[in-house]
Amino acid sequence: MPKRTYQPHKRQRKVEHGFMKRNNSKTGQKVLKRRRIKGRARLTA
Repeated sequence: MPKRTYQPHKRQRKVEHGFMKRNNSKTGQKVLKRRRIKGRARLTA
């Protein structure tokens, strides 16, 4: 049987989907803005 597809790594997740990464790009900032408007408890991973 092959390995499962999701093998979590905290640092990797933070680097790829974290707040800093989102905030660094214009589109990422839009993502954060939308999530704030929606009232998300957590904005990023």
